[in-house]
Amino acid sequence: MTDPILDIAFHGDPADISSLVVEAEARGVGGLFVTEAAHDPYVALSLAAAATHQIQIGTSVAIAFARTPMTTAVSAWDVQRLSGGRLVLGLGSQIKPHITRRYSMPWSSPAPRMAEYVAALRAIWESWQHDAPLDFRGDFYEHTLMPPLFNPGPIEGGPPPIWLAAVGPRMLATAGSVADGLICHPLLSRSYLDEVILPTVAAGRSGGERAGEPFTTSALCMVATGRTEEELAVAVVGVRRQIGFYASTPAYLPVLAHHGWDDLHAEAHALTKSNRWDELGTLVDDEVLAAFAVVGDLSSARAEFRSRFAGLAQRVITSIPYAADDLLALDLVNAG
Repeated sequence: MTDPILDIAFHGDPADISSLVVEAEARGVGGLFVTEAAHDPYVALSLAAAATHQIQIGTSVAIAFARTPMTTAVSAWDVQRLSGGRLVLGLGSQIKPHITRRYSMPWSSPAPRMAEYVAALRAIWESWQHDAPLDFRGDFYEHTLMPPLFNPGPIEGGPPPIWLAAVGPRMLATAGSVADGLICHPLLSRSYLDEVILPTVAAGRSGGERAGEPFTTSALCMVATGRTEEELAVAVVGVRRQIGFYASTPAYLPVLAHHGWDDLHAEAHALTKSNRWDELGTLVDDEVLAAFAVVGDLSSARAEFRSRFAGLAQRVITSIPYAADDLLALDLVNAG
């Protein structure tokens, strides 16, 4: 089996990214991917691009529906130019309450909307790269105006690849049909990736507009590890809690059902309805923990992290859902 490229995730303050990405590049890490939570990922990636020369950088993920296609196109184009063509644009839909109540943006038909969003991005970038007229008219988005003053001009090497985050069958098929890659959710087992995700993506790919084009599968992998027994114990508690949180969310029920753990969702969802969030981790037994996370001291975790999705995913990104110093992820991938 082919070993995947190992990447690390960044969740912190953009002010802290430069030193980390420089160290990651020095160690030969495949890529650094920034999530969108409390900070704008494009700001962090701009700083990362300016500090490095070789390492791939990307969003994992940026929230597509929080922005218009034009807004995303501009931000991604600038980072692609600053990085010399090293950007991967990873996009996710988020869920309706965040889009409508946090971002005050429209929500409808997320899979068809995402497919059109990607098409709009490519139409905008085509206009900039080849000075072509912009005339995109869809069901959700329309972009028909591009005066020269607002055209940033071409980039050597062209636009970045687009990866889509997906969990459900419709979005998985959409990723296969229109994107250049897939970013799997962290609630992921090897069997679910092999038996459900990849066949669904492949079906979408075979009948889609990008059939025959290269496609990358990137797996986010939860890891509970530490340099001491005490750190490992804290990490295990944090990962159990995170799995419990994911289990409480209806969108992730199919992943649990694949393993016959439907009851786990019902129990976790009931706890959240009672505002008993701190108890979610107690529902996650050792079998569930082992299915969804790499667990062990740094040496054993490093070996399993490398092998867990070998032969199925081309890239694996660290997911460390507990307080840990940034160097733990670098030590886990053990690059350089």
